Amino acid sequence: MTKPIRVMLVDDHTMVRKGLGIFLQVFDDMQLVGEAESGTGAIKLCGEILPDVVLMDMVMPDMDGATATSMIRQKFPQVQILVLTSFKEGELIKKALEAGAIGYLLKDVSADDLARAIRSAHVGRATLSPEAAQSLVETANLSPAPGLDLTEREREVLALMVEGLSNTQIAAKLGVSSSTIKSHVSNVLSKLGVASRTEAVSLALRNHIVR
Repeated sequence: MTKPIRVMLVDDHTMVRKGLGIFLQVFDDMQLVGEAESGTGAIKLCGEILPDVVLMDMVMPDMDGATATSMIRQKFPQVQILVLTSFKEGELIKKALEAGAIGYLLKDVSADDLARAIRSAHVGRATLSPEAAQSLVETANLSPAPGLDLTEREREVLALMVEGLSNTQIAAKLGVSSSTIKSHVSNVLSKLGVASRTEAVSLALRNHIVR
């Protein structure tokens, strides 16, 4: 008979851990070997029991699931981590997968789907819930935040525009010619995709492009 998959639970809610513990008892090929209620506790417990698969919550008070996942994967690369959480924000999913999680499921997943995901994780196969996959696609398709491609000097010029300085005043402050500043302002407007100084200033303030 093959050995059961040794599963460890990490969640700061006792009721969630209880429910998952009961769920695991239903399947003969799985065994609950440990529970932790925090990221820090999870790393310590992992070292003591070396489970096959960890079911990891993402949002916990002392250390988030992504950080705990990253540290467990670095210390114990043989342990597979399956995120089981209520959050489906694309950035959070990206963070978890970059940290080394092999799958990302939401807590409303069916018992059979969760069991399948645990078995897949055990043999190194990834599982993403449809909602998580959708969120990832949407995050990937978002336009990058405005202002990321501004040079250091263009940022400086934009900051002085926000302060209300004219091209001549900015030129005097930075010790360069007015035509140089005019060129910088033109680049700033083009990179921010706006038509006027007023729009540039408004966009800069809204998106915290300059301090």
